[in-house]
Amino acid sequence: MGLTAHAVVVQVKWSFSIPFSLAYFQQLIDIYYYRELAGMKLQSVIPFLGLLCGAALADMVKDGSTCTVTPKSVLRKRHGLPEPPSNAPRAEVVDVHYERQGPYPRADPALGIPEKREPQFPGFPGGGGGGGGQASADDDTPALLEAFKECGQDGHIILEEGDYMIRQIMDTTNLRNVHIDIYGHLEWSGDNIQYWLSNSISVTYAGRSTAWRIGGTNITMLGHGKALFFGNGQIWYDQNRNQGNQNGRPISLTLWNANDIWIDGITWRQSQFWNTFIAHSSNVTMTNIDMNSTSASQWSTVNTDGTNTWNSKDVYLQNWVVTAGDDCISVKGNSTNIHANNMTCYESGCMVVGSMGNPPSTPEYVENVVFENVYCHHSSNAAWIKTYPGTGYVRNVTFRNVAFDDINQPIYVSPCIYTGQNCDSSRIPITDITWQNITGTARYNIAAGMYCSRSSPCDGFHFEDIDIRPLNGNGELKYLCANIQNQATMGLECTGTLPANWPQQLDGNR
Repeated sequence: MGLTAHAVVVQVKWSFSIPFSLAYFQQLIDIYYYRELAGMKLQSVIPFLGLLCGAALADMVKDGSTCTVTPKSVLRKRHGLPEPPSNAPRAEVVDVHYERQGPYPRADPALGIPEKREPQFPGFPGGGGGGGGQASADDDTPALLEAFKECGQDGHIILEEGDYMIRQIMDTTNLRNVHIDIYGHLEWSGDNIQYWLSNSISVTYAGRSTAWRIGGTNITMLGHGKALFFGNGQIWYDQNRNQGNQNGRPISLTLWNANDIWIDGITWRQSQFWNTFIAHSSNVTMTNIDMNSTSASQWSTVNTDGTNTWNSKDVYLQNWVVTAGDDCISVKGNSTNIHANNMTCYESGCMVVGSMGNPPSTPEYVENVVFENVYCHHSSNAAWIKTYPGTGYVRNVTFRNVAFDDINQPIYVSPCIYTGQNCDSSRIPITDITWQNITGTARYNIAAGMYCSRSSPCDGFHFEDIDIRPLNGNGELKYLCANIQNQATMGLECTGTLPANWPQQLDGNR
């Protein structure tokens, strides 16, 4: 439909579906009838007829190069129409009150270790993730995809305030020179898990897939402290029952072949799987991010990482608060020039290089990585490196100004992660690694466990201002090492030899 006024063409997109019962239609007709008796004007009839058919009437409006999307839930309220019936479960979503924590595009130098920052949205009613309520039967996906199609190149996309229901995958990878403003709450449906398992978009890494893939050149996505991405993760955690990576379980958002992209001021809650994935991308900046995936049941979240980089370069992450249940920030294979600054991580793996080197026949490289100004609380590890016994290298990595409390094993290096096998056959040399100003408490009596492959020994390790103390304040901590060259000059005294099959997480003192 086209409407012309003042030489400006406005396109209004209608999307029709009829998912509702006869009783719902009767309810709509009753509302319409009494409004007519009250003198409702004709211009109100057309939107009503669209909504009568389940339409998202005017849910996407294009004005020049700007596309504005309004969720169906808002349109219904605007016209005084009832919600459609639904028995779909969903978790409760708390209100969002977010304050930006710093400037873009680069941090001030030497910010220092951040004070311990509580997650701004630490939980949901009932203690973490579950709750009652019902999910909307709406689907705002078509309107969103239409906006990206119409305004994704040399355009401006606005997602107005309100609750958007996403029931289908979104593949928006041809963007160019686009500015995206998100003021609403985006919720991924949890009542159609089989759809997601069968249709989520492959990201090629380790059989993983995603619900939303975004890519292109010169992209800005601003959440203005209002945007919420809600994955209905509790449903995924419960059906997964503490199992490992489930094929088809979708990453919330993947940056795919995204170049020159800035994402700012977005909150993630109850992610389905990883919150984000940065793959085949360059010049990526993500600032002022808040993430929390916390299970309210006996089943853990399992793999709700904050983000993972892979086959990417020039990535800058600043001002994040993450409760992950897994790696907070993970730098995977073929990642170069990665900088994470001013990060606070809860219940996570904190700052990690890896995993990488799998399959062994495919070389993977990580180079020029800085993790700095980091706080970790009650996590598995703090500043660590994990590889499989593959090929490639890890070099020039710095962990600087990392503070923590109650960490299982703060410093950890392994060439044979998870399996504990073929540790000495790894051909991934780990060199030129710096730990500087590392302070905090270890849960057990191991401050560091570092094992390097005999066939590719570690070299160039440098330690400065290491102050790790026992959590209970008693006893001496151990620094265990194996196959590290030039130990005498690395700035840390190894107190014993580490076995090859040393675990990532301990279950007590050793």
